[in-house]
Amino acid sequence: MPGSALKAGARRNILNNFPLVLFNSLLYVAFITVIWWLSYRLPGIASFEDINSRLASGEIPSLRIIYTNFRPTGVFFAFLLLMLQPFFNVGFMSFCIKTFRSQKTEFNELFKGFIFFIKVISIFILSAVFVFLWSLLLIIPGIVAGYKYRQAYYILLEDPEKGALSCISESKLIMHGRKLDLFILDLSFIGWYFLRFMLMLTPFLFIVPILSVWLYPYVGLTRVAFYENLTADIAV
Repeated sequence: MPGSALKAGARRNILNNFPLVLFNSLLYVAFITVIWWLSYRLPGIASFEDINSRLASGEIPSLRIIYTNFRPTGVFFAFLLLMLQPFFNVGFMSFCIKTFRSQKTEFNELFKGFIFFIKVISIFILSAVFVFLWSLLLIIPGIVAGYKYRQAYYILLEDPEKGALSCISESKLIMHGRKLDLFILDLSFIGWYFLRFMLMLTPFLFIVPILSVWLYPYVGLTRVAFYENLTADIAV
């Protein structure tokens, strides 16, 4: 199915389930925003903006300044905070799958990734390692590898009994010959991401979360539609 048809279906799905999609998207955007906001304001990393401003003005920060701004404890806790995002991502994927299939969603759907804590973190780490190893050859093999494993979380949500490595292997199998299709589908959203980036550089920064509330379910439901078509083709 063409990407335009997948995206049109996603838009219809949002409109048909608007109150529910709006509520869950607002929660998701709020969680992700808070995670990133806190990660830059922890002790030992709170003056991250100072480093950026020095670099922007052409100044090379001294080691003393860098040490003052980046303490190991601050970086460690910022890393732990950012590691929460994959779990909310999986929860939002679960919501998108159920919404796409017109299934009842639970109130705590966004927290579903924490139910599969070990498997979610294992898929995240293993995928990152495999992509890194492929990237050692050249950047293009690394990008291709990333697309191989993109369906792993969907497979886990479909069958929670499967192990992390099994999900990754199955994703690699079903993405054979379809990686370019997903890449082109991702590129079709580049205008939205560019608009969001440009808004971040203007006084209208407050519009970014509002735009994200629409963009995240739009992209999420489109990717679920791609996954559904992918698995339907395999079944046939």
